[in-house]
Amino acid sequence: MQEKLPASTEPALYADAAVAVPAIRRTVWKRLKRDKALYAMLVPVIGFYLLFKYAPMIGEIIAFKDFRLIDGIFGSKWVGFKHFGMLFESIDFWRVLRNTLLLNVYSLVFGFPIPILLALLLNEVRVEWYKRLIQNLLYVPHFISWVVLGGIIVAMLSPSTGVINMVLKNLFGIKPIYFMASSGWWPVVYTLSSIWREAGWGTILYLAAMSSIDPQLYEAAKIDGASKLRQIWHVTLPGIRSTIAILLILRMGQMMDVGLEQTLVLQNNSVLDVADVISTYVYRVGLQNMSYSYTTALGLFQSVIGLILVISVNRLIRSFGEKGLW
Repeated sequence: MQEKLPASTEPALYADAAVAVPAIRRTVWKRLKRDKALYAMLVPVIGFYLLFKYAPMIGEIIAFKDFRLIDGIFGSKWVGFKHFGMLFESIDFWRVLRNTLLLNVYSLVFGFPIPILLALLLNEVRVEWYKRLIQNLLYVPHFISWVVLGGIIVAMLSPSTGVINMVLKNLFGIKPIYFMASSGWWPVVYTLSSIWREAGWGTILYLAAMSSIDPQLYEAAKIDGASKLRQIWHVTLPGIRSTIAILLILRMGQMMDVGLEQTLVLQNNSVLDVADVISTYVYRVGLQNMSYSYTTALGLFQSVIGLILVISVNRLIRSFGEKGLW
């Protein structure tokens, strides 16, 4: 049973609290005045999120209505969970859900470790000009539109004039492969193209984390006779473990989302059985066929699952001793 404080101490506690609250307010006000320029820089960011991230959430209500443009969001008829029932009974929904999860699993398993590996390799390079050159070559694809990158990929994999098929034919005698029209090869092309574009950008974060590792730890490891691999395993990887944990949590929050632009550029009618994902399905059914309520229900389901994954993985990460997102 919890002990009750003596009656004589209760007024003193309330008095201390009454004194502490104004003191905290004064401290906050002083910090605001001192760093007003920095807080002013936050105003556009806060305005952006309020206007483009939080305000549109009002529109989620149409998932529970038969939305008509003429009636508006609040004037449309309330139908409850009708659209969710239609969603879970649709064969197309389970197909696009399967494709979305599979593509994200491929990207997670094969794509997530690549930036870590690249950062470990670049961290060991001691020739500065060569290191900068490799870094720039890795970063450049991130800043190129998927429309351009998709055109390059399609041209390289063309069965008639593509470089890849020409090499396979001339060196190994392999007949031309229709990579972009094959349901087996298309997920491979999608995953490798994602790695090509994003691996260099992720490498920046890990290199930044490695730069904060105390050099004395490496010196101590050398004195103890640790090889380069042992130094990486016992010093470098533990030093960036928290960064890996945070990025893993954020990545898991995207498990229900596949980029629309990349998929639209690379997909075609021959591979829709593996290339049709939630984002393209929403674009086709929601915007082109104007089934706004139905696809809003799908988007809401997508967001809820993503939130559950973030919370679950964050709790798992914290159970291993890391801080997590919160």
